Amino acid sequence: MLRSLYVRDYALIEELDVEFGSGLNIITGETGAGKSILLGALNMILGERANTDVVRQDAKKAIIEGIFDDANTDRIRTLLEDAEIDTDPLPRIILRRQITDRGSRGFINDTPATLDVIREVASELIDLHGQHEHQSLLHTETHRRTLDSFGGLSGLTQHYKRQYDRVAELVEERNELAARERELQQQKELYEFQIQEIDDVHPQEGEEEELHAERRVLENAEQLYASTSGLYEMLYESEDAVHDQIVVARNELQDLARIDDAFEEQLEEIKSAQIIVSELASFLQDYNAHIEFDPDRLSEIRDRMSELERLKRKYGGSLEAVLEHRREIGEQYELAEDFEGNLERLDHEIEKAQARLSDAAHRLSAKRREVADRIEEAIVRELADLGMPDSQFEVRFQQDEDPDGWIKGDGDTRYRAYAQGMDHVEFFISTNVGIDPMPLADIASGGEISRIMLALKQILAKSERLPILVFDEIDTGISGDMARKVGDSMHDLARYHQIIVITHLPQIAALGDVHFKVEKQVVENRTKTVIRRLDEEEQAAQVATLISGADITDAALENARELMAAGKREE
Repeated sequence: MLRSLYVRDYALIEELDVEFGSGLNIITGETGAGKSILLGALNMILGERANTDVVRQDAKKAIIEGIFDDANTDRIRTLLEDAEIDTDPLPRIILRRQITDRGSRGFINDTPATLDVIREVASELIDLHGQHEHQSLLHTETHRRTLDSFGGLSGLTQHYKRQYDRVAELVEERNELAARERELQQQKELYEFQIQEIDDVHPQEGEEEELHAERRVLENAEQLYASTSGLYEMLYESEDAVHDQIVVARNELQDLARIDDAFEEQLEEIKSAQIIVSELASFLQDYNAHIEFDPDRLSEIRDRMSELERLKRKYGGSLEAVLEHRREIGEQYELAEDFEGNLERLDHEIEKAQARLSDAAHRLSAKRREVADRIEEAIVRELADLGMPDSQFEVRFQQDEDPDGWIKGDGDTRYRAYAQGMDHVEFFISTNVGIDPMPLADIASGGEISRIMLALKQILAKSERLPILVFDEIDTGISGDMARKVGDSMHDLARYHQIIVITHLPQIAALGDVHFKVEKQVVENRTKTVIRRLDEEEQAAQVATLISGADITDAALENARELMAAGKREE
């Protein structure tokens, strides 16, 4: 719900902060008081483009901020995450616009956001119905979604979408393969040559490191032989060999340890040193015995490394790049070798995937038609209660035949598949006897549109995704009992949605859970628009004003109280 709307320095509004209620919020005020300005401010946080001249005279910038509760839906979370906007404040969300003479900036949760993102997020929260504003149900693309929402068809639509995505993936893979046929055939000989060239050398992963290590040993064999021989003699064979000296020292420590236990630890240390020297001497002797002076092997290594260097220069600069290139061209060569076989494999997979898609599409379409029958009956009844007893309402379906379509029909008929099914869904309506139903989008009368929207919302209330509905001038062209019926319908709808209504009709205004009055004031020779929340007595007085005008009569005030009391009794 819209918890609050803060506006500063916007048109005639100096500053106001409105806290809305959760049910039916009524806004009234004299013509020209600024109700349309308030609505314009609201439109700013819905993502409408701003004129810089809306900034209040002598002010630097206008600020409009709306705080919304219960905004934690999967769609909103996805939109925020995709735009890299913090989702921690959810389920509360803050939309803000700042307008200066240089342009405007938008923010979501204090993070800069584009108008497109603000518009998308706001469209998940508010539906505004006014004679000159966008109305979601007049856009045919929303009709299918409305139908699915009412029927609770999310499971079927998700299943269909999975099948659709799989077919799309396979078709794209086949198209890419078919488009590459000529390229693959032209490259086949090159691939074959490169494969042969690499395979003749037969490089192995990690081979270079092993060759480098072996070459170092062979190139330094003489130094290794001389050094290991000298070290062995120094440690073990010379007259004053290190090993012998350690043995002498060990014996002396043994004698000392027999006299004083303090030498026991040092005795153990020199024994360890004796073992280490013995093991080192043994290693050096063994290593020295196995040193090879093999110029032929050294030549082989140098030749092998030259071959690897040649491959590296041609195919990527490293042995890893050579091996990766071999893998890639091998796959491409195999693809070119069995091109027709690969196409046939994909065609077979596509055929099976399209069969699953067709089954999902027909089941979804059949269920939608069942849901459509229920909607048609319910909306005709609701329109009759709203003063349109001769109305006809139809949900019409259309599928696009396409010889290359992914969805199979009867016989050889095929249909084009779309991401949300095979159906185009559109609402048609007629409100007069003898007039055939026309597309809902062609309805011209603002008041009639609002009542039709109200009827639709009333029927779809429990399933409609939008939690906030705003109605501007819904009372155009109605009065008396019909006005009361419209008011009752809106009051009932407010059990499921937060409703904000701008009205001139006392029958509607009397039913508000919360009532606001918009007024124009002159302070220090400057005009400004203000809005204030009315208490019960003030609400009665305002309703009475709508009944009898500025001069409130006792009868009008009594009538207002009766209208308000009647609304409370119906609750």
